Amino acid sequence: MLTHDDPIEFRDALRGPIRQQLASATGDFVLRRADGIYAYQLAVVTDDAAQGVTHVVRGVDLLDSTPRQIYLQQLLGYPTPAYMHLPVVTNAQGEKLSKQTQAAAVDVSRPVVQLVAAVRFLGQTPPAELAESNVASFWQWALENWSPQKIP
Repeated sequence: MLTHDDPIEFRDALRGPIRQQLASATGDFVLRRADGIYAYQLAVVTDDAAQGVTHVVRGVDLLDSTPRQIYLQQLLGYPTPAYMHLPVVTNAQGEKLSKQTQAAAVDVSRPVVQLVAAVRFLGQTPPAELAESNVASFWQWALENWSPQKIP
């Protein structure tokens, strides 16, 4: 996809105003790979539009992709969702925890313990006893107490 250097601007719900000039920041980008598969940028934009997505919450590691997606949304006449980019957990080298960095798998045998740890990482303050509850109770607490202002 050929880009231009007109600024792409949006307001991230956590990070405030974001501005990027595609041509100088990222350059042109691929929409369809050599093997014929459509690339992520186009796929996510069309999928979000088809589903009527109005809000996108994802890791800050994807923040630099957002202006490319907004550019495609503008070209295709799609609405632009509201965006929030959350902090990601990193290892001692500053790399995002993932299979690629040999991060340990999430222990799914105790899902509420993992969910409580995740919301604590995101600055929320669930009561200690919530970790001993069930998933439905966790989500009820989260719906009632989630505060984006607490996210670091």
